[in-house]
Amino acid sequence: MSGESFERYFRSIGNSRDKRPSGRLWCPAADVYSTADGWIVKVDLAGIRPEDIKITIDGRVLRISGSRRDGICGEGVSHYQLEITYSRFEKMIQFPRSIEHASIARDYHDGLLILRLQGEAENSSDKARAASSK
Repeated sequence: MSGESFERYFRSIGNSRDKRPSGRLWCPAADVYSTADGWIVKVDLAGIRPEDIKITIDGRVLRISGSRRDGICGEGVSHYQLEITYSRFEKMIQFPRSIEHASIARDYHDGLLILRLQGEAENSSDKARAASSK
């Protein structure tokens, strides 16, 4: 990248450094594992209360949303440095096939949400075989 390109980049983000991190929508990191009978999804949700986590499934999409709140700030407290994002969050994960009918076992421990999805929908070749045998 040339010096001019760096300058243009920093000018374009210049004002964003002055914004409070809580003004951003937070997208937490996630790991997804395939298992013999479904999926395991691990989401980094440090500082989130379990009751503030909403999980929905729509076809092939798993949506995890909620909000992280700052419980320390109150009257008489002012910020010196803010790097942690306190705001609404959303993570959408698209699977290769429908997970609409999967059962979800949920565990939240040490800031990690672990979802075990089992009993996912049959794949299309299984449905075709079942239909032809009728």
